[in-house]
Amino acid sequence: MAETRPLKDAYTLILEAIDTGLYKPGDRLVESELAERFGVSRTPIREALQRLETQSLLTRDGRSLIVASLDHNQLAELYCVRSELEGLAARLAARHATQEEVRLLRAMVEEDRQLVDDPPALSRANKRFHRQIHLASHNRYLVQQLDLVHRSMALLANTSISFEGRGVQTIAEHDAIVEAIAASDGDAAYLALKDHISRAFETRLRQDSQAEARYSV
Repeated sequence: MAETRPLKDAYTLILEAIDTGLYKPGDRLVESELAERFGVSRTPIREALQRLETQSLLTRDGRSLIVASLDHNQLAELYCVRSELEGLAARLAARHATQEEVRLLRAMVEEDRQLVDDPPALSRANKRFHRQIHLASHNRYLVQQLDLVHRSMALLANTSISFEGRGVQTIAEHDAIVEAIAASDGDAAYLALKDHISRAFETRLRQDSQAEARYSV
């Protein structure tokens, strides 16, 4: 029976559905529909929804729960925190990453060059790349905080990598980050990662501006 799935499975399934765009900001989440879709009973679904609401990934619209959306100020705040934490992760990775971890990061950059014409695939690869830098920091508390930040990133309806030319730029920026880590240059790694996040934020603002212009016509 569906009841055998533990709570964390229900939570993870819903979170991944939001992250992959199956449920977008403003979409209403209904217990019965989620239970049927994921093969989970309504009790763990209900508890998972409560957890997601506590984390501000869901919000109330009357009696309904909907996927939260970020306004301009929230987006700026999120990128500000992300920039500092990711920069710190790169600095620590430059200090603590093993040779194996550096080789893996380099391999990721080379493999991702083949994905520049496939934004969804490159977006997924980008998440793996950043996650690997988090792990290479060898600081469990920083990794936990970055996990929280990246959960909130799931509320963004699209990826900045889909913007024209952004894929090629992303690979070049990743390459610079890895080389700074490989050189054990913490300052350079910190600045390269922060610059990468800044450019991604700028691209997202440009996307939002163009979308608003289309809607206002």
